[in-house]
Amino acid sequence: MSERANGGNGAEPPPIIRIRGLKTRMGNRAIHRNLDLDVRRGEVLGVVGGSGTGKSVLLRVVVGLIPPHRGTIEVFGQDTAKLDSEGMRQIEARWGVLFQDGALFSSLTVAQNIQVPLKEHLKLPQSLMDEIAAMKIALVGLPPDTGAKFPAELSGGMRKRASLARALALDPELLFLDEPTAGLDPQSRIAVWDLVRELRAGGMTVLLTTHYIEEAERLCDRVAIIDHGRILICDTPAQLKRQAGAGVVMHLRVARAAPELAERLRALAGVSGVEPIEQGFRVFAADRDGLAPAAAAAAQDFGLEDIALAEPSLETVFIRLTGRELRE
Repeated sequence: MSERANGGNGAEPPPIIRIRGLKTRMGNRAIHRNLDLDVRRGEVLGVVGGSGTGKSVLLRVVVGLIPPHRGTIEVFGQDTAKLDSEGMRQIEARWGVLFQDGALFSSLTVAQNIQVPLKEHLKLPQSLMDEIAAMKIALVGLPPDTGAKFPAELSGGMRKRASLARALALDPELLFLDEPTAGLDPQSRIAVWDLVRELRAGGMTVLLTTHYIEEAERLCDRVAIIDHGRILICDTPAQLKRQAGAGVVMHLRVARAAPELAERLRALAGVSGVEPIEQGFRVFAADRDGLAPAAAAAAQDFGLEDIALAEPSLETVFIRLTGRELRE
């Protein structure tokens, strides 16, 4: 795997997850196409992509819920395809999983849901399991009486937090989070971010999927952009933005977004790319010096309505790599 895909230089310690040549199919549809990815111990790595790009399926393949067509997946240095049921059970005791829909058992209370992995992997007295469940409920910021409630009695945000509490029941070394803040209000989303940062500070490794650029930029040590079943690039947010190929991004709104205007914009000094957007163009340039006046002059015959300049973001990187905006 190239450094562009791996985001690393020089000797690195063995990754906690190592994926090579992954191919996954669902019927006649190819989900992953020779996908390579490393997750380093102790980092928060975010897989960013739009709907249908294979990011959620990737987590399900890694944890063994969906069999890959080809490729190798190593977790904790072990090839999961070569493990027997007992070997897989031992590895599962070292990770926690939060699925996008939460996947709580509707017939169990929240406390009982949290205790499911405890009963599966450990032999503990009921009093200790009750204590652990209460601790995890507090950890994710839920009221103490939540443990006695059933999932149907909770709001969507509370169910998400309860699912996270269950994922943390065994104090895992590795945490999988599939769209951890999808559907949450802003306050709850920030609370989840704070908790993930706290877990990382304690040495936990986190692999998460998200379609929120802000979430990836603020939370992740490294970000992997997935599109058409491949990891296009993986690096730190800062390094990714440096690789955007632009020092400034300009959004130009006009009454008539004609191809002739696009050609005029491409001819401007320092411009490295021009892409169509609704009612205008997105322009990538080396710097902002003189860019707006030059663009305004170029657009004078096309009904100029607005010009806005901004610094490159992870959204910029995503657009440049995939040719489209990141949408849910």
